[in-house]
Amino acid sequence: MRGAGSFALIFVLIGMCAMCSVDMHPNVAWADDIPAPESPLDDVGELAAAINASVSAQWSSEGITPAPACDNVEFLRRTYLNLVGRIPSVSETRGFLADESPGKRRVLVDRLLESPIFVANLTNIYRTLMLPEADADFQIRFLVPGFEAWLRDKLIDETPYDQMVRELVTYTLTGNDRTGPSAFYRAKQLKPENLAAGTTRLFLGVRLECAQCHDHPFAKWRQDEFWSFAAFYAGFGDQQTGQMAEDPRIRRIAVPETERVVAAKFLGGDEPEWTPRSFPRNVLADWLTSPENPYFARAAANRIWAHMMGRGLVDPVDDFDESNPPSHPKLLDELASQFVAHDFDIKFLFRAIAASKPYQLSSRQTHDSQADARLFSRMTVKGLSPDQLFDSLAQATGFYENTEFSSRSAAMRNDGSMRSRFRELFRNENSDATESQTTILQALALMNGTFVGSQTDPVQSSTLSAVIASPFLDLPGKVETLFLASLNREPTSDELKNMLAHIEQYESASAEEKSDDEPARALLPASAGRPDSQAAALGDIFWALLNSNEFLVNH
Repeated sequence: MRGAGSFALIFVLIGMCAMCSVDMHPNVAWADDIPAPESPLDDVGELAAAINASVSAQWSSEGITPAPACDNVEFLRRTYLNLVGRIPSVSETRGFLADESPGKRRVLVDRLLESPIFVANLTNIYRTLMLPEADADFQIRFLVPGFEAWLRDKLIDETPYDQMVRELVTYTLTGNDRTGPSAFYRAKQLKPENLAAGTTRLFLGVRLECAQCHDHPFAKWRQDEFWSFAAFYAGFGDQQTGQMAEDPRIRRIAVPETERVVAAKFLGGDEPEWTPRSFPRNVLADWLTSPENPYFARAAANRIWAHMMGRGLVDPVDDFDESNPPSHPKLLDELASQFVAHDFDIKFLFRAIAASKPYQLSSRQTHDSQADARLFSRMTVKGLSPDQLFDSLAQATGFYENTEFSSRSAAMRNDGSMRSRFRELFRNENSDATESQTTILQALALMNGTFVGSQTDPVQSSTLSAVIASPFLDLPGKVETLFLASLNREPTSDELKNMLAHIEQYESASAEEKSDDEPARALLPASAGRPDSQAAALGDIFWALLNSNEFLVNH
């Protein structure tokens, strides 16, 4: 349990820790203003320039004054969280800030995209999207490891996105198969309506399930359109036995509580050109992943944009509809067309967005015109996901339990691990990360919970104990290292002054208490020494940094 001085310290930090320290680190440069080492006119740079032109044109027409460029500190932390799901280490931070090469931001993005941690992070993201049922259904959790292994293999092999989706949609289901993509079908209970709803929401960005029981009250979708799409999965029929059997000859389905029977049709009403050997899900996959599909590439590009920018060009990302138009229609079309032109290469979109000016804006609002998040005139502040929070705490404190690939699967089981407990406690019921709010229980867990308490204890914390024992760091250097470990930046002069003052006050109070207790201490064995006051004060500082707003958000 922390004392009153610790809580006073966190209030000092809340007031002083900036969301983006632009003024502290003047080394600011646009990634696309600096030629990459290989070719200054590569495709990534061209798409980044197109993003800049589209968003800047909207700023001009709306009279928007964009935020200033973020500094290298903010870019580093933001990009680590977005691409690998954790904050950088102290050595990674020092190395990047010390690097004076002109194209280092592009180099950083390339390095992270080629790392196994990116694969692990994206696997977790896609698994969460494709198997949301696993969070609530204990039985589905047992299917997660096999599904994640399949996803991870696809991402390691850099399988194009359209091929990965095609493999999922056309996966051959046999017997009691519980491996790979079979989890997607079992999670949807092999029900045509569940599979149709999952397919359209995931891969087309359309909430078609709202038309399942009646015509959609707000969008254009009709009940018959929903069931016509569900008819592509109608061959599964009655699955009471649990054995996955499918009759590919079935291409029609009855609309519940009506006398209507509808044939399989694509979204929008187009009828497939059937042949005697046509397999319904193969036909669906051909249409779904086609470059001419008006939804597929746009929905995928919009999801990646939302992940990087905090908000989709169509927002929510799974609500493509005439009543919910994109904020930048031409930009969305350009992202989708370039995604197709580059063979549905996911990494290409990540590279281009990271190289753009909107991505490299500060999150600090510096003008009233920056209030509308749809204009991307400053970076959106996002709450950390449970995995991002746990992995960032583990990185900062040196706690490495359950950080390998296998832990991603273990996290989905009730195995009692610290990660699984974090996932459960910090689960955000609001799918919009920009609206994430810390609950009272979550705040208490961070302030007084056993995990953060032990990891900010001078004896138990790997990072803190190493900093305290380091012979080559003076006291300001130790405070600076704790800032780098948690916030990935150096403290400002005022922050450093306050931290050193806290240590001095702690030592003075400890000395007075020690003097008052001297008669009683004389009766104790020589080995029963008191904790070092400087170490305890540094523990307070580390605890306050990990509880600060700046640590708990991606900005």
